[in-house]
Amino acid sequence: MPLTVVRREHTHLYAREPRSRAAKVAVDALLRLQHAEEQQLEQARTESGLTKNEFLAVRYLLQAHRDGRSMGPKDLAVMLSVSNASVTKIVDGLVAKGDLVRAPHPTDRRAQVLEPTVQAAAKIDSSYARFHEAVVEVMDHLSSEDNAVLTRCLDQITDALVGGRPTPVDEYTVDPA
Repeated sequence: MPLTVVRREHTHLYAREPRSRAAKVAVDALLRLQHAEEQQLEQARTESGLTKNEFLAVRYLLQAHRDGRSMGPKDLAVMLSVSNASVTKIVDGLVAKGDLVRAPHPTDRRAQVLEPTVQAAAKIDSSYARFHEAVVEVMDHLSSEDNAVLTRCLDQITDALVGGRPTPVDEYTVDPA
């Protein structure tokens, strides 16, 4: 019985059932998409040989690197919500695996910058590739009208989930509007 619950738990998340059959089918489709993405990423993370925090750390550092931002251990500790000691252990492990390198900070000689390696980028890119390729393939075959409806619906869901929380303008500024 527990396996049945685990296999189906992503389809029974209603505090209130949707009013129509069509809405229920759409909600179930969205939940199946979310579940499929989670499963695919967990499988990729497992195959990468990284722990969850290592995987997230590499992902955050790679995104910062691609955005032209440098990040150090303190930034990573905040993003992962872990202690400085924990982030040191995570970084040490990633350096040992060849996924990160430590470099001196360009302006603060007491600080260091963490840089993902080509190997780390390949792990992260491959973990997201299947999901992104599938999404792009389907969207490319939808009509402009269907894409517009889907975009509007997903934007409305996102706005409802965000619930008026301020959106960060950049890593230092939050737009209160």
